[in-house]
Amino acid sequence: MSDTHPSQTTPRDATDSGATLSAPFPTMPGFAELGERFFTRLRPTPLPSAYLVSVAPDAAALLGMPVEAASEPAFIEAFAGNSVPDWADPLATVYSGHQFGVWAGQLGDGRAIRLAQAQTDTGPWEIQLKGAGLTPYSRMADGRAVLRSSIREYLCSEAMAALGVPTTRALSIIGSDAPVRRETIETAAVVTRLAPTFIRFGHFEHFAAHEDVAALRQLADFVIDNFMPACREAAQPYQALLREVSLRTADMVAHWQAIGFCHGVMNTDNMSILGLTVDYGPFGFLDAFDANHICNHSDTQGRYAYSQQPQVAFWNLHCLAQALLPLWLEPGADEAAREAAVTQAREALDPFRDRYASEFFRHYRAKLGLRMPTGGDKEDEPLLTSLFQLLHEQRVDYTLFWRNLARISSADGSGDAPVRDLFLDRAAWDAWAEGYRNRLRAEQSDDAARRIAMLAVNPKYVLRNHLAEIAIRHAREKDFSEVDRLLAVLSRPFDEQPEAEAYAALPPDWAGGLEVSCSS
Repeated sequence: MSDTHPSQTTPRDATDSGATLSAPFPTMPGFAELGERFFTRLRPTPLPSAYLVSVAPDAAALLGMPVEAASEPAFIEAFAGNSVPDWADPLATVYSGHQFGVWAGQLGDGRAIRLAQAQTDTGPWEIQLKGAGLTPYSRMADGRAVLRSSIREYLCSEAMAALGVPTTRALSIIGSDAPVRRETIETAAVVTRLAPTFIRFGHFEHFAAHEDVAALRQLADFVIDNFMPACREAAQPYQALLREVSLRTADMVAHWQAIGFCHGVMNTDNMSILGLTVDYGPFGFLDAFDANHICNHSDTQGRYAYSQQPQVAFWNLHCLAQALLPLWLEPGADEAAREAAVTQAREALDPFRDRYASEFFRHYRAKLGLRMPTGGDKEDEPLLTSLFQLLHEQRVDYTLFWRNLARISSADGSGDAPVRDLFLDRAAWDAWAEGYRNRLRAEQSDDAARRIAMLAVNPKYVLRNHLAEIAIRHAREKDFSEVDRLLAVLSRPFDEQPEAEAYAALPPDWAGGLEVSCSS
């Protein structure tokens, strides 16, 4: 595919109308320093009659940007893609990847354009517009995002950050009445996303597939030098890089499982090299617990079901390892050297399973309010296995279960009603609860202290699909207050918010008919 595009121009030579957004931060080349093998410079496509939908205060604070700036025309024009501030150097990056387990070849930023890398007191932040128009990597798409999916990504990015999950962030949504065709005609929007870097497994796969070892090495060195400098001290820095990515990915996925989050489309091009949750499309939080829940209506084979996420992450890491292998090899390496390189790659991936298991048990011990048993993680396995089986069989609401569990007594079942009533088979709950209480008593758990600790890790508020849907329906009528209200609630997921009780309730019956797909 050509590296040029009809709208390509030198950004700083362009003449933009209206005021220019000033930035409270200096910028650095960042990804742009890699050179134009890695990207195409181009301007965003203007968004007609753009208006502000919402701005996230916590994300704005990361940039040192006052929320009040969002009401200025220059803010809207810049983050709609209608003007290019003098601090911006917009570009779209190229990558490849495996989608649903199949090599898809060249992909790239088909509707995302990086504006700049900001240097802030909170670290480096790449500023990226999602939905900013066609790029050379758009393939058959239109380069746009729709209001529906933009609201979902915006809310979930900030909700996940508040839950403590490694994630990209979302600064704002800019909307427009411009029509965009998906299953139906919808309206356009642009989400401004933030991350230290948006480099994906797929960036490495791209250059490995093209046998461009020099570019592959340059990219790996960039990641090490800017984000994982300790790897440079290792005997084999690229092996250390792979190991670090494996550990970060294990941490991320273990946290997903603990909060009941389903990504929905864990393609290798949707996997962050920093272990961040990226590309919120057909995601979902569990309502009724179903270990085999498939949140993506397009995932007809269930590849990305909730229970499969750890294994898929490990598979994706093998794809990354395959891409990095040439960095271990000298030109003309013999078969013995190749086998040694494969062994080194496997050694870098091996820690994933142990790290995932330890993080999994750490999260669930905290959710249960338990200390590490003398016999280690294995001692907790029967209690957890029987619990997951019970939750699955009874289809118990996942978030409400954990929140209400914090309030039971270790002495007896007199306070069990809020959690017990979530089970159709009360006797099954009673049997499991007795074993749990025995464990609490054995470690002389203090109920008051345990309750406080459990409420601090078991959220009351998550972005259930029906909550996002209600906000979307209001927004389609130009009422954005529900987006802001929901954002505020989700920014304090562990707090009791009496005025927001409705956001913690069981989903209504109509929510069962909601579907999200790769167009979401």
